[in-house]
Amino acid sequence: MNDHNFFASAPQGLLELLADELRALGATAIRLQPAGVYFRGPLVIGYRACLWSRLAGRVLLEIGTGPARDADELYTTVQKIDWRQHMSARGTLAVDFTGANAGIVHTRFGAQRVKDAIVDQFNAKAGIRPDVAVRRPDVRVGVHLRKPTGHGIKGMFQETPHDEAVISIDLAGEGLHRRGYREEGVEAPIKENLAAGMLMRAGWPALAAAGAPLVDPMCGSGTLLIEAAHIACDRAPGLGREYFGLLGWRGHQPALWTELLTEARARAAIGIHKVPPIFGYDGEAAAVKAAIANAARAGLGGRIRVERRELAELVAPETGPSGHVGEATGLVATNPPYGERLGVRADMPALYELLGERLRDHFGGWKAVILAPDLELGHAIGLRAERRHVLYNGAIPVNLLRFEIPREAPPPRKHTRSEGGEALFNRLRKNRKQLGSWAARHGIEAYRIYDSDIPEYAVAVDLYRDWALVQEYAAPAEIDPVRAAARLREALRVIPDALQIPAAQVVCKRRERAKGGGQYGRRDDAGEMLEVREGPGRFLVNLTDYLDTGLFLDHRDTRALVGQVARGKRFLNLFAYTGTASVYAGKGGALSTTTVDLSSTYCAWARRNLELNGLRGPQHRVVEAECREFMARELRRYGAIFLDPPTFSNSKKMEGVLDVQRDHVELIRAAVRLLERDGVLIFSTNYRRFRLDREQLADLEIEDLSATTIPKDFARSPKIHKCYRITARR
Repeated sequence: MNDHNFFASAPQGLLELLADELRALGATAIRLQPAGVYFRGPLVIGYRACLWSRLAGRVLLEIGTGPARDADELYTTVQKIDWRQHMSARGTLAVDFTGANAGIVHTRFGAQRVKDAIVDQFNAKAGIRPDVAVRRPDVRVGVHLRKPTGHGIKGMFQETPHDEAVISIDLAGEGLHRRGYREEGVEAPIKENLAAGMLMRAGWPALAAAGAPLVDPMCGSGTLLIEAAHIACDRAPGLGREYFGLLGWRGHQPALWTELLTEARARAAIGIHKVPPIFGYDGEAAAVKAAIANAARAGLGGRIRVERRELAELVAPETGPSGHVGEATGLVATNPPYGERLGVRADMPALYELLGERLRDHFGGWKAVILAPDLELGHAIGLRAERRHVLYNGAIPVNLLRFEIPREAPPPRKHTRSEGGEALFNRLRKNRKQLGSWAARHGIEAYRIYDSDIPEYAVAVDLYRDWALVQEYAAPAEIDPVRAAARLREALRVIPDALQIPAAQVVCKRRERAKGGGQYGRRDDAGEMLEVREGPGRFLVNLTDYLDTGLFLDHRDTRALVGQVARGKRFLNLFAYTGTASVYAGKGGALSTTTVDLSSTYCAWARRNLELNGLRGPQHRVVEAECREFMARELRRYGAIFLDPPTFSNSKKMEGVLDVQRDHVELIRAAVRLLERDGVLIFSTNYRRFRLDREQLADLEIEDLSATTIPKDFARSPKIHKCYRITARR
């Protein structure tokens, strides 16, 4: 049999493991490259790599090489290959291109020239051409620019331009991490091949062969559990895949592939009875449901035990004949949440500390392998890592930490605060004492307690009853991000201690401009509401799902002003958000309230706020509409109007964009047209650089109320909003 040149890609940090894996499959001439592993062997070795590699992303079969100093030379090189040997003229095609040189500076351009060369050849010879199919084509062609050489991998080390094209057939066709057991369209927090690499680094194959148990205390959708079971039962990771690029390739040898599949099925049938005890826990019911479903699709129904359990309840499972582990050791393998989701980051230090505590107290003698996004969180575990590896989960660098958990639990760690952390602790305690009594006197359950009082800790802290919302201000570019992250971590350890609330009731968000939309963009979908009291009203807030909570705390005095102005009048609330100003107007004695917002979500939220405060009936209407369109067609007149537009919005539900600085004159005039003879407009904006165009509004009476509407808890931020009382001149 003829040997071929192959290339298998893999995430950084797994290349040595991939080389060992390919060697075990029978590959020869193995050499590591920056993005994967070069190897040689007959076609069956490439097939085996597709079916059996747990670590590879793609497997490429080299079919030709040639000069490619520019696009024309690349075109000529590609055309020298007889493409009728590889695909049908009526088939589908995709091209992946990597590398660049002076003549081909863009990979998309390179891919286009390769595609042109292939289809032009078919057109010239048959008068028909293949179609392009990005997803699951019959044949996927890979082209890579490398330094020219006649000696394979050695050319990668020569100081010459990348002027040689290596043309390959992608036998995998799509990422081999797609095993086929995950529900279509559902993204995993960790790719399957990275999960397998994590387990191999931890020595799981030997542990599994000895019957050792495995526990993932934060299993999510079950990727680590399934990969662990497949390793233990000798199931080929590609056995559940329906699609491989090799299946549509004209050089494909079906009999050889069928033989490999038959062998793999037989090995899996024997090995399924060798799966050791594997346990997965997660605090989210949806994650548990997904993990169970994925395990069933992976052929592991009933072989993996998954249940809902909080991390604080984690103990070593009962696995022995008597129901106890005894002196047996096992492996704890987990990929804790990275804290990228809004509303989760504040729990990260406490989460890792709790994980370490449960491991020390209940898993003495076990091994553990944990992914941590940074070493500071890894340090929070409180165990000394015996080994550390840097891996990449997609584009995210992560630290794989391996531990030997002592059999005798060490004494609990004492956390000491830095000098800055101590200052932050004292400031929070002082502010809580001073503002807490003021808030209690005024019936306020949601207020700001800290706003970058100490510049090194650039966060704002708002209390919502016994919950704290921490808003991290994005650090300037000149600030070291590692140092900024360390200060945030320390702040998140200090805040619950200083405020005497559980760490799980501290939510952290980053304050920065939302991308591609308005200021209220959705960030999560937990859907949990908390009721808070403010003066005469009660409001529902959501601390996790959106950038803002549903209650602008700095508008507290503005809402009180609205309640006074609206007494005995018909009230209109424009860009109403969650309708909090309408509640103040209604509680203040308004004859009626009309609440207008473009978002169906916020209109529903406003209705709930109105109902929560007993404001029901047709006199309290909520209108889902674009406010400018509403004002243009509205025939009613109002005695009081509150106009609080977003700084910027390009919602898909409206035409064009809204810019408060550019459009405020138009908005104010449209609102004034809806006022009754003695009506009052309260105009507010949180755009800090806002400048009211008094010249364009010279015919109106305008009173700047900005200074008088800044609440006591926002005294450190006097420019947080602008507020004006506007009436028509008599």
